[in-house]
Amino acid sequence: MSSEDVSPQGTGDVPALDLEELRTRIDGLDARLLDLLNERADLVVQVGRYKREHGTPIYAPEREQAVLAKVLDASQGPLPERTLEAIWKEMMSGSFALEQPLRIGYLGPKGSFSHQAATKHFGRSVSFEDMHEIAGVFTEVQAGRCQYGIVPIENSIGGGVVETLDAFRDPMHRNVRIYAEVQLAVHHNLLANCQPGEIRRVHSKPEAFSQCRQFLSVQYPTAERIPAPSTARAVQTAKAEELLEPGRGSAAIGSAMAGEEYGVNTLFEAIEDDPNNVTRFFVIATQEAGPCGEDKTSVMFNTDDRPGTLVRVLSVFDQAGINLTHIDKRPMKATSWNYTFFLDAVGHRDQEPMTSALAEAGQHCADLMVLGSYPRSRRVL
Repeated sequence: MSSEDVSPQGTGDVPALDLEELRTRIDGLDARLLDLLNERADLVVQVGRYKREHGTPIYAPEREQAVLAKVLDASQGPLPERTLEAIWKEMMSGSFALEQPLRIGYLGPKGSFSHQAATKHFGRSVSFEDMHEIAGVFTEVQAGRCQYGIVPIENSIGGGVVETLDAFRDPMHRNVRIYAEVQLAVHHNLLANCQPGEIRRVHSKPEAFSQCRQFLSVQYPTAERIPAPSTARAVQTAKAEELLEPGRGSAAIGSAMAGEEYGVNTLFEAIEDDPNNVTRFFVIATQEAGPCGEDKTSVMFNTDDRPGTLVRVLSVFDQAGINLTHIDKRPMKATSWNYTFFLDAVGHRDQEPMTSALAEAGQHCADLMVLGSYPRSRRVL
């Protein structure tokens, strides 16, 4: 064997003939995949026609959960589960577009973490609409101008999102239900169209400043911190200032998606102090999600004005063996020191023991409303 027949050690080189053979096989598989995808799309069109004729929701989170679970269970690798899930979500997004155009409302502007959660959950083949405020997302879903909306409900560092809790309490939104759950890993980045050493001003939400305190204290202790209504708006402002006055040294803390959206460079990635920063979102709709076997139920209630009432409500779920995963409260506007409580419990409202527990808990409440039963989020996006 001559030295020409052997690839240099450690280079990972593949002989040209073998590489071409592999590429030829990949091209053949791509052609087969394309045929199969289009064959699947033909069936999707028929499904869409059936759904329209029978008034069935285009997006069914319990069906999505079942499909993804089946795919992940059947996979033998080597593709990671996260990759397979992303592929199937995008494929299902294309299916939505074939069945019926969907409008998804979110809290903008573009590049916000709500926008990022929406695109990761629904894929890029649907229409996303910036509603400018959380209440606006509820209003558009209630009116049917958006089939679905996505709203933040809780951050692992900052706690509950009061605007979302208050929107659920608004009587104008009584037909809005929680339809699905999304978890998004929040990674903050320093974005600017100047050099790192030139930065003198940093724009972002106050919460982002507090979550990146250590990075800012070490890297930019003297930089002016300028509050913004959102991280996406901060990125827009930093770009506009640098265009109007080059050399001003304007930067922003925001998502990589916002940087791509507005043409602002990412200088430093993942600058948050806590790498386990996760925001939980609700997908809202005017429909009810069916059970999938791994469900949550969210409840809003006001207790009777009697001692120990809250304990009695919570003990109902405890005695039924139902796990409560989250509880929050908001003061009632009409009465001082009275509260509306929100809780998340494991199980579906249409299945025991949840059905009986809800009925019994309601006997201890002045008002109890099930906000929705929906599939539990399988992973952080």
